[in-house]
Amino acid sequence: MSEIELTTDAVLGVAIPSRNARGRIARLGPVIDAVLGSHSYPPLIERVLAEALTLTALLGSLLKEPDGQMTLQAQTQGGIIDLMVCDYLRGELRGYVRYDKEKLADGSVSPGLAELFGDGYLAITFDQPVSKERYQGIVPLEGKTLADAAQSYFAQSEQIPSLVRLVTQKRDGRWIAGGLLLQHLPEGEDGRERLHTRLDHPDWPHVAIMGGSVKSEELTDPALPLDHLLWRLFHEEEEVRTLAALPLSKGCRCDPAYVQSVIARFPAEERKDMVGDDGFIRVDCAFCSSSFALDPKDIA
Repeated sequence: MSEIELTTDAVLGVAIPSRNARGRIARLGPVIDAVLGSHSYPPLIERVLAEALTLTALLGSLLKEPDGQMTLQAQTQGGIIDLMVCDYLRGELRGYVRYDKEKLADGSVSPGLAELFGDGYLAITFDQPVSKERYQGIVPLEGKTLADAAQSYFAQSEQIPSLVRLVTQKRDGRWIAGGLLLQHLPEGEDGRERLHTRLDHPDWPHVAIMGGSVKSEELTDPALPLDHLLWRLFHEEEEVRTLAALPLSKGCRCDPAYVQSVIARFPAEERKDMVGDDGFIRVDCAFCSSSFALDPKDIA
């Protein structure tokens, strides 16, 4: 990607070999507006989903396989939000939120995770089709922010010291968000046994302090290229490598042909039960709010 493309709707990988650290930095703009444009969420719900999409971009870009998929799901009870789902596939993002309008109206102006999600958990799933590997980690939705919950995920499920920063802002009616993920790796290599990771490794506090010094306005400044921001943070290191950058866009897989192929896998009797009074199978997509009808004859 060229420098101008590294200003928004992109995620960039970074490695600091001498500190046995790796990470991702992302900035999202129009892609958030595109996803939110399919819904009519109130401002608070928009902000939560914008933050979740930024986290999804950071985590999804960790996938080693080009066709790998990462899904982030928050399922809860007793909070304003009872379900939130985001996923990442080939740089394409989608997401939606199901929430209680009455609890939102009665809630505080700036609710924390406990009020937003009540008694819930965060499930992060990585699917890699080529290697046929599927891994899911589940952690309680604890802390003040989604960034706190993500750090808990890596500490509990992955046993990897991590720093996660997420910032969202709305300017002139448009969303801009930034995110930073930094991790200490065992002996600086992917694929090593996690038992070799030292949670008290002397290099990690230095990386965490430098990464934690990033300012909110830097993460959300569309005029500041992501690689320049990484240089600001780590220019004193003997080597900082930027990895392949990935563009981010809105994506959904609810086209009629795809949905038809999925429904065709169901037994004939189950497909029959899906048919409505008008003789069609009607499908609603929660991600993009689209709705379309399928003729059972075409599926059969």
